[in-house]
This record gives sequence, C-alpha cells and structure tokens, in this order.
Amino acid sequence: MRYAVEVARLGSLNKAAETLLIAQPNISRSIRELEKDLGISIFIRSSKGMVLTPEGKEFIGYAKGILKQIDDVELLYKGGARKKQKFSISTPHACYISEAFAEFSKGLAGGAAEVFYKETDSQSTLNALLGNDCRLGIIRYAENFDKHFKTLLEEKGLCGEPIATFSYRLIISRENPLAQKEELSPEDLAPLIELSCTDHYVPELPFSKAAKEALPHYADRRITTLDRAGRMDLLSENPMTFMWASPVSPKMLDRYGLVQRQFAEFKRVYRDVLIYRNGYKLSKLDKLFIAALRDAQRRIL
Repeated sequence: MRYAVEVARLGSLNKAAETLLIAQPNISRSIRELEKDLGISIFIRSSKGMVLTPEGKEFIGYAKGILKQIDDVELLYKGGARKKQKFSISTPHACYISEAFAEFSKGLAGGAAEVFYKETDSQSTLNALLGNDCRLGIIRYAENFDKHFKTLLEEKGLCGEPIATFSYRLIISRENPLAQKEELSPEDLAPLIELSCTDHYVPELPFSKAAKEALPHYADRRITTLDRAGRMDLLSENPMTFMWASPVSPKMLDRYGLVQRQFAEFKRVYRDVLIYRNGYKLSKLDKLFIAALRDAQRRIL
C-alpha cells in the first residue's frame, strides 16, 4: 500500500524505488500482487509513466487514510507522542465534591489530559461504570440501605470505598425570614417551595417505597430538577424556596446569598461511597482527585 501511494505521488516506478530505497522490480511485483488481491487495476502503465485509473484514484484515497492511522498508532504506542492522561467520574450533587474537583483541576497544568465530570443520580452512576463510560463513581444512599448497596456492588463486581457520612442540611435564602432561626420545624416549611432532585434509587426496592423513605416532604409545592446550578439560582432569586443538601461550604453560601440550618425532625444519616471496578488500578489522576476529595470532606463536612 505504501509502495502504491509513493508511485502515485511520483508517477514513476523508478523514482519511487529511489525514494523508498527498494529495487524497482520488487515494487512492480508488489503492486501487481496488490492489484490481483483487490481485483482492480490501480495504474495504467504507459511511456509517460504510471497513471492512476479511476478505481486507482479511489483506492489511493483510502490508502492514504489507512496509512495515516497506522502512523498515528505507531507514534502513540512507540513513545513518539505524549500519552494523554484520562480521568472520568460520575457523582451526586455535593458542594464538597465539586470543590474537590475544582482543586483537582489545578493539577492538570502539565501534559495532555482528557477529563470527564458528571453530576447525576446513583443509578445513572452505576450504569456509567458498568457501561465503561466512567472509571470512577460516587453513589449516595441513606445509611439504613447500606446492606442493599453492599450486596449490589458485590454482585456487579464493584469496589466500594466510604468517602463521607453526614446528615442533610436545610438550605434557604438569607432573605427568607426563617434565616433568623437556628433550627426549623415542619410548620416553618409548609408555606415554602421545595427544590427536589429525583435520586431515589435503592436496589431491590420499588421506586415508590424508596422515594417515600428518601427525604421528608413538608411542603405542598415542589420543583424537581437534576440541575444543581439551577437549584442554587432558584434559592438565590426566590426567598420562598428551600432544598435539602449535604453540608455546603461558607464560600458557596456567600456566593449565592444562602444559609444552611439544622432540622431537628430529620436525623437520617447518608453515605457517599466511591466505587470502581474490581481489579481496576487507580491512575495518578484518580489518586490526585481522591486526595482532594478527602481534604474537601474534612474541611466542609
């Protein structure tokens, strides 16, 4: 194929032989064998040199693309090109995780890197890992479902490494009159609008039961969204909204003009668990992110 491309470029067997440092009869024989294998005539041999046939022009177009790909592969795996570092993770919505990711990103200054970060629900995170869309994931569940999730991870061939344990906080605008109270009651929340996500997945439990046990609902009005930035904007712009969340950093609260409060009626404990496939060897970027994650967890939670 390389011989044919070079002959087509130069229009001459002799010139191609000189360029390739190969005897002209060897090039001629190789091209004849190639034409025989393909069942086409690539060149018309004339007194003026080697001229491409219509089929030959089409073949040379494909051949150049194939040879380019071969060169790229050789360059990549024979050390001629810098290896691209890759990192991918799917996580729940959490201030400490996003701040850890921001800190981790500062270490990407040197070398080629391809990074994928997605905030979503636990079921989507599991599907992403099992479908090889992500190398790492973080799932969240209530502590009372620990047995369910440990069984699931074992069945799916996944490792689980606990990252954080916490109780949800109530997040509201500083403009909300309730911001002056340190602890809130169900009666306080009744007139407000709850901002909710839909992460109610629990293995072996019907969705309706898992949803019922996931979070308390004290407000009759609810807006459901998986977009964390959208929820933060709503909280900031509409003082009549609230949401449940893992503890938020003072920096994030200040940015959006929010406060977080304890809620005596709601004492359920949640766990965030880092997951990856059994046998997976953590990369340098994986380890850097986990270190940033544990640091953020200590500072914020």
